[in-house]
Amino acid sequence: MAAFDFSRLIAAAADTIAAHAEELTALDQAIGDGDHGLNMKRGFEAVRAEADAFSAKPLPEALKAVGTKLVMTVGGASGPLFGTLFMALGKDLPVAPDRNGLAVALGKAIEAVAARGKSQVGQKTMLDVLRPVYEALAQGKTATEIVDAADRAAEATVPMKALRGRASFLGERSIGHMDAGARSTALLVRAVAEAIEGI
Repeated sequence: MAAFDFSRLIAAAADTIAAHAEELTALDQAIGDGDHGLNMKRGFEAVRAEADAFSAKPLPEALKAVGTKLVMTVGGASGPLFGTLFMALGKDLPVAPDRNGLAVALGKAIEAVAARGKSQVGQKTMLDVLRPVYEALAQGKTATEIVDAADRAAEATVPMKALRGRASFLGERSIGHMDAGARSTALLVRAVAEAIEGI
């Protein structure tokens, strides 16, 4: 995996979330609290504000710092879940990771998110995107193929019935809508893939 500028990764993620904030909000208005886009934008703008400080840290510590900031600033259920994802990645990722190291760390991070959210794949959550991304990464797929897998996985949440989160209260009415957390996860995967050359 090629070296990269962590501040560039932060900017890419924040730009992507900001550009899609209204879309994420609209998705969340259909089956959630309607604040996902705003919450995610606020969280990543807070991360962007400290990009220089985070980038000065070793990669694992930088990821943990990003996760902590997201927990503190995103709010709702998304803060702890996305925060856990980044903090768990930081816990298990080597300072100079290769593809295998990234795959192993992502696998463990997915387990941490599942435990935090008391959820699993198939329940219309961000896990439904994270798992296919992990599998594509572990199988040696290209960055483009990983992004495509993330996009397809987000689309695949549309016909699902939500079994976790606010959307689960709607029961059958949650069917026919994309999960906002799955969509934002796919957007972040794209941002990271484009910011890291040679993934």
